[in-house]
Amino acid sequence: MANGSRQAAWEFFGTELKRRREDAGITQAELGLRVFVSGGYIGQFEQAIRKPQLDVAQRIDGVLQTDGLFERLWRKLIKEQPYTEYFAHVVELEQLATEICEYAPTVIPGLLQTREYARAVFLAGNPLATDEYIEELVRGRMDRTQLLKDATRPVYWAVLHETALRMPVGDAGIMAHQLDHVAALARGRTGLLQVLPFAAGAHPEMGKLMKLMEFEDAPPTIYTEGVRSGSLLDEPAVVKQVRASYDHIRAAALSPEATLALIESVAEDYRRCASTT
Repeated sequence: MANGSRQAAWEFFGTELKRRREDAGITQAELGLRVFVSGGYIGQFEQAIRKPQLDVAQRIDGVLQTDGLFERLWRKLIKEQPYTEYFAHVVELEQLATEICEYAPTVIPGLLQTREYARAVFLAGNPLATDEYIEELVRGRMDRTQLLKDATRPVYWAVLHETALRMPVGDAGIMAHQLDHVAALARGRTGLLQVLPFAAGAHPEMGKLMKLMEFEDAPPTIYTEGVRSGSLLDEPAVVKQVRASYDHIRAAALSPEATLALIESVAEDYRRCASTT
């Protein structure tokens, strides 16, 4: 399903939600209260600005007595998009975010990846997949990277653990090109980048990927990822705790200037390695 067609389908979802809600004589605030989201979120669902998670769609069906309509629509729309179910909502939220802050403990973040690096990542995770499937995954990731090229791009801040620079993904040539790309983004002030060096030792949330997203008209959201799973968290106390952990990581990381020097140095190491093989 093309992006335009998918958006039109989500708009149908929102229009149908509004119609069924009004037919039931329920306000956005009332429906939100009964499905455990804010009334503002219901309004954003109806305008196709935000997409509900599966459990919310299921609760909407229960409240409006729609016999599974919104769950079926949700499953149809999620199935026909290029991202895994647990990550699809993150992609939607990235497009709405005014600020994105990431901590990447082992792998270069998806928004910063080159095509070759992304392909190597997907091949490592799907060693028996067809070329067509791998290319579909790569296209989805490259579509996401366009976010940082837009004039209206969000404020972007990423902290990469030194592991992400040193761990070979693909061959040395791929790594050199990937780190050159990250360095170019830093020099071009596309975002603010820092590296947390090995020398920093133990730190908060060790080994845990974190993505913090802030929005103009919605509460901040945290995304964390596990094995074939991911969680979106927006409970204020949790967000506050994770934000504090992220601030500690940033404080322990190298300055942007020292970060750029390290990235360029490691890229050169990979380049020398590639030239001797």
